[in-house]
Amino acid sequence: MTDNYKDHKQMPQFPEPYWRESAELPRFNQLKEDIDVHIAIVGGGISGITTAYLLIKEGFKVAMIDAGNLLNGTTGHTTAKITAQHGLIYDELISNIGEEKARNYYDANIEAMKFIQSTIQENHIDCDFSEEDAYIFTNDDQYVDKLKKEIEAYRKLGINGEFLESLPLDFSIKAAVKMNNQAQFHPLKYLKKLIEDITNQGGLIFENTTAVRVERGDRPIIYTRDGHAITCDQLISCSHFPFYDGGFYFSRMYAERSYVIAVKTEKEYPGGMYINAEQPTRSLRYTMYNGEKLLLIGGENHKAGQGIPTIQHYEALEEFANETFGIKDYLFRWSTQDLTTLDKIPYVGRISSGKPNIFVATGYRKWGMTNSTAAALLLRDLIIQKENRYEELYTPSRFDAEPSVKNFLIQNADVAKHLIEGKLEYALRSADDLENDEGSVVNVDGKRAGAYKDEKGEVHLVDTTCTHMGCEIEWNSGDRTWDCPCHGSRFSITGEVIEGPAKRPLKKIDPI
Repeated sequence: MTDNYKDHKQMPQFPEPYWRESAELPRFNQLKEDIDVHIAIVGGGISGITTAYLLIKEGFKVAMIDAGNLLNGTTGHTTAKITAQHGLIYDELISNIGEEKARNYYDANIEAMKFIQSTIQENHIDCDFSEEDAYIFTNDDQYVDKLKKEIEAYRKLGINGEFLESLPLDFSIKAAVKMNNQAQFHPLKYLKKLIEDITNQGGLIFENTTAVRVERGDRPIIYTRDGHAITCDQLISCSHFPFYDGGFYFSRMYAERSYVIAVKTEKEYPGGMYINAEQPTRSLRYTMYNGEKLLLIGGENHKAGQGIPTIQHYEALEEFANETFGIKDYLFRWSTQDLTTLDKIPYVGRISSGKPNIFVATGYRKWGMTNSTAAALLLRDLIIQKENRYEELYTPSRFDAEPSVKNFLIQNADVAKHLIEGKLEYALRSADDLENDEGSVVNVDGKRAGAYKDEKGEVHLVDTTCTHMGCEIEWNSGDRTWDCPCHGSRFSITGEVIEGPAKRPLKKIDPI
């Protein structure tokens, strides 16, 4: 915890996303018996819910389970931009995989956006949907040429966009690229309607139901932590990190955290969705809150479990908001984590050629609203054996020589570096040194341990060795969690798994 954190009177004490505070979702029971279904879906985010919604319409008996509550993961912590503008991606895709596949990536995401829009219109969903232009901008001379290459990629791919030297915002820039006619919405209000349709049509949903292993075969069987079995014809892993890793996904993706603050501003926000090209990232959009515009400012991304104390990322966003728009009221803050694949394209499809009835959808690179919807549409087509031109683009078994090999080596060298450094680090502090509401790596009887002293002064001690592959976890001061710098697993102050790939909790240590 930084010294000046205590001076931030405006900052909400605990992270809580606006979306979850402003939408009342139904709650579901834990699975308490063995069941048999056509389709079993693991993961209750936008991917799992949309896939269940589509397959129910095809006449399948579907069961969906989530280890916690629905929409409490990445979907519930998004900025909820519905756009095919995913940063500076199209010039890079053309260079790496060619124009045809780059165009397919754009088309898949535009089709996903249109699906969301038509679903909202057909079902009269009140979810704060609005069409907005999307902008990438820069104030860095080195990125001006990159933006020029990006707009050229737009022209090659037939993307409706423009190159600009100014923005509707009240600050100067050096260059920008605009993608016209994109959108934004309230994701939980949208998905609430899909959940209602799933249950109304006989779909089964279970919360607080953790899948721990799979018995493969002609009809896969999922076993839950409580010993119950779900037998199915087809199994789909839509959990953030695949709960069943049949393709060494921990070595083919890396986790990044990013942060969002929600503020009322002194200056009027003109509308539109914005993100800068350079680091640190600054992402902007608004949503309506009690009749006023609430500005969402995101960014400050970094690899999970690495970098500066995480509370400082919130502070940096607050400083940017205050300097640029003026903060009238600071209402919410939250963070999120998402996975990036080796070539920046999600893995969607059969988990491997040898397991034709087990599917996976993951690796959305923080652009989950369209990527996850595109994934659901593809998964539906694969299961009903309907041709889908995006199957090859997204297939999890792909491994392009460039940039996959390079990124595979870079990411796994980083994992090895943090594994070794963590083992060599010697903790100088003791649990007695901590103030209330502070966490840190400490020394307990000469060994490394994780300690958090709560607001009542009670100390919670855990073993700092991640239960996934043995890396040493680090304290996340912004969200009060223990995070693994190797593969992005996250644990609560008492060691419970918040996010995989770890499946087992941290070992608790009794206070001395």
